[in-house]
Amino acid sequence: MIIIKKNKFLIVYSSIIILFSLFILWDTFLNTKVYQVVSNTKTINEIDKDNNSSKSKKNSLNKKRNKDKTSNINTDSNTTEKSTTNNSYKDKNIEIKLTEYFENDTKIYVADIILNNSKYLKTAFANYSYGKNVTDYTSSISESVNAILSINGDYYGVQEKGYVLKQGVIYRNTPSDREDLVIYSDGSFSIINEKDISLEKLLENGAYNILSFGPALIDNNKICVSETDEVGKSMASNPRTSIGIIDKNHYVFVVSDGRTTESEGLSLYELATFMKSLNCTIAYNLDGGGSSTMYFNGNIINNPTTTGSIKERKVSDIVYIGY
Repeated sequence: MIIIKKNKFLIVYSSIIILFSLFILWDTFLNTKVYQVVSNTKTINEIDKDNNSSKSKKNSLNKKRNKDKTSNINTDSNTTEKSTTNNSYKDKNIEIKLTEYFENDTKIYVADIILNNSKYLKTAFANYSYGKNVTDYTSSISESVNAILSINGDYYGVQEKGYVLKQGVIYRNTPSDREDLVIYSDGSFSIINEKDISLEKLLENGAYNILSFGPALIDNNKICVSETDEVGKSMASNPRTSIGIIDKNHYVFVVSDGRTTESEGLSLYELATFMKSLNCTIAYNLDGGGSSTMYFNGNIINNPTTTGSIKERKVSDIVYIGY
């Protein structure tokens, strides 16, 4: 009798543990929670770069962020003549050139970007919503904001901690122990550790977008990963996504294929070395694997690999070039 009761207790206890574990997995990876609906067109149309301008002028410019998507008609894009090909785009404000490489048995796609104003370098949420597990395809998010060029972002939505600053708006200020890429309103980059500085201070210093994934690949012209560094439990060779800066308003978006017979994938060190060869002074690793996607002029440029198939994986956010 005692043995039977003990077995029943073990069965009930095991069932509770299994159900609780399943709930945690569902809540972490599947349960969608929208915390705030936002407009991905919240941008500063004129970023004040004159240090002598008044604070009141800056405040009036910041108010322009709150325009609704349907009413935010950007005269820049409407009046600009442009020329496009399968691998290039050029107008008076934006110049993009795509180049394919094959290194380390891997296909690598590079978008070289020159802007006349950093305001055209932006971020966007999936479904115009900040939240947990709110996702959509990179291509779909890109189409929703009329992106010319885009890559997947930092996939903030599966993290409980980590700074979330998008288009000058704070959404989460709970620090993690990650290295972040800070994109300032003047278009410059820096690498920070969230433990070392508050998000409010970063915003005060001019931070406009923060990407919180990592690690940093290059900082101050120096490679800052080793051959043994890796993201979590990731394999050594993977599809990768990264962003780098070469000079003022001169950037690169880089995506590599991987996990296929045609393209092995890159290690972090291989990626960092490649970014260095492009003359990046700062480069940063974004979410990779099945998330790695590059979109240009209405087309997916690379071959995203998800669960063994060539297809996109849904993500929380993108980094893009557009109006």
